[in-house]
Amino acid sequence: MKLVMTLMVRDEADIVEAMVDHHLAQGVDLLIVTDNGSIDGTTDILQRYADAGVIDLRHNPHHNKRQGEAVTRMARDAATLHGADWVINADTDEFWVPVDRSLTLKQAFENIPTDLGSFVVPVIDMTGAPAASGTGFERLIYRDQRSVDHLLTIGLHAHATPDSVHVGDPNVEVSQGNHFVNIESQGEPDPAFAIEVLHFPWRSFDQFYRKVDNSGRAYAESGLVPSPNHHGMRDYRRLQDGTLVSFYIARHPSAEQIEQGLADGTLTVDRTIADLGLPAIPDVALPEGAIEVGRAAAVSLVQKLDHIASLETELRETRAAAEADKARLESDLDTLLHTGAHKMNALEDELRERDEHIRALENQYHELHGRRVVRAADWVGQAARNVRGTIRRR
Repeated sequence: MKLVMTLMVRDEADIVEAMVDHHLAQGVDLLIVTDNGSIDGTTDILQRYADAGVIDLRHNPHHNKRQGEAVTRMARDAATLHGADWVINADTDEFWVPVDRSLTLKQAFENIPTDLGSFVVPVIDMTGAPAASGTGFERLIYRDQRSVDHLLTIGLHAHATPDSVHVGDPNVEVSQGNHFVNIESQGEPDPAFAIEVLHFPWRSFDQFYRKVDNSGRAYAESGLVPSPNHHGMRDYRRLQDGTLVSFYIARHPSAEQIEQGLADGTLTVDRTIADLGLPAIPDVALPEGAIEVGRAAAVSLVQKLDHIASLETELRETRAAAEADKARLESDLDTLLHTGAHKMNALEDELRERDEHIRALENQYHELHGRRVVRAADWVGQAARNVRGTIRRR
């Protein structure tokens, strides 16, 4: 069984070496990697693995947010060039592991039948204390299972979307973000061989700022128009208005929140990655006092944004009601106009019929009148003749 992973990466030097080492140790046979114009040393790191023959390294310097197209090409090449039985399309901040940690990925996939076609893999966001820089494996050891309602209070809309894994197929299509493929799933793996993803999206403010800036600029240059609620575009707007650091801090729980989360089960410790001893950049703390200030600012901003969102919702509903009233009035007017026109046409028809009837009566009158005049003249003439005849006889 051959297991191939695809990866599109840009400026992830703080984690890419650990990510590649982890998956090679987990039995991934080959990584097909597209470097998207990195400038932070990521390219040099990847080249070392390419020289060792464990990475098929490609280069795409265009920052046009065409990840789906690039990953689709790599996923197809995994089947046609490298004979993959299973293909994992991953992001650099993802660490794929079996739920049963005594297994490797290779062992799990060896026990998953390829006739499943594809299946969904849950993605678990890892959280912990914030930092100015550093990979953060020792900080980010908590599985984040906080409710969506809680996430909304810190400026997040949801947890990470699940990923899709699929069999090698030369005609596969992978969506933007690696969350969906066109190969229909025929079921789920046996729970004994289930897979999950440990996700490290916000490792430090330095990394987060760079990621948001790169993504926002790429969208601007691409001509694509993502939803205003797209997480990357929301964060890019925060970067532009100077509030990004507050939202970065707010999405990491405080010491008190961690204690409460551990007590109520919304946070659970998972040291799977922390205990592997993977390459990592040492952490640098945020300036003293910045965390408290950032949290308070984010709470205030979220409340203001919630108020604005509420007003926007009210405005949308008012506009929708006004549009509905307008449509109803226009419909009523059309009905009245149609009914009025129909009645007008009926009256005009009735008037025409009456006019025709009057003309017929007039014609009849004139005809009868003419006949009476003729008959009267004939009668007078006959009377005159009778009188003259009587006179002559006398």
